Amino acid sequence: MNIIDELTGSFSRLPGIGKKSAARIVNHLLKADQNYVNAFSRQISELQQRIKPCSVCGSWTENDPCPICSSPVRDASVICVVEQPQDVQTIEGAGGYSGLYHVLGGVIAPLEGVGPDQLNIASLVARVQKGGVSEIIIATNPTFEGDSTALYVQRLLNEHTSVRVTRLATGIPVGGDLEYADKLTLARSFRGRTEF
Repeated sequence: MNIIDELTGSFSRLPGIGKKSAARIVNHLLKADQNYVNAFSRQISELQQRIKPCSVCGSWTENDPCPICSSPVRDASVICVVEQPQDVQTIEGAGGYSGLYHVLGGVIAPLEGVGPDQLNIASLVARVQKGGVSEIIIATNPTFEGDSTALYVQRLLNEHTSVRVTRLATGIPVGGDLEYADKLTLARSFRGRTEF
């Protein structure tokens, strides 16, 4: 096995990249400018050394606390609870949310051996108990595990705090057709309907 095969194999292990895409990436790097390849290589080798979880919210950051947690213009009374650090990037990219975040680090999945103690749930409760938080928005994915985790977090917060707990709305996407919506999506759309 030569270096091209090894590198193709490494790239194909990345999520969303198959063997053909990995081979295209390797061929692109072979034709690319040497300075670009050197910079790319350096960035990959330094990634895990420079990026760490924020000590406050758990999102990826180079500076601790992260720019969102340390921003004086963010609304510190609202915390959006997400599963993974990349969810923070997704919500930030969409715009429209100006509060803080809390990353759980996954979802409760008993079949995979992940219980509440393996997630950053206790630190969320501690953040809320410090005071100043009026609302927790639970933004876990609308899956069985995401819903179970949301329910667990909601019950725990209601048990130990008096903060308002909400859940992101789910339903039919903008531009979607009713005929292509599954039963669960339709049911959630009816439950989450709003006034005009």
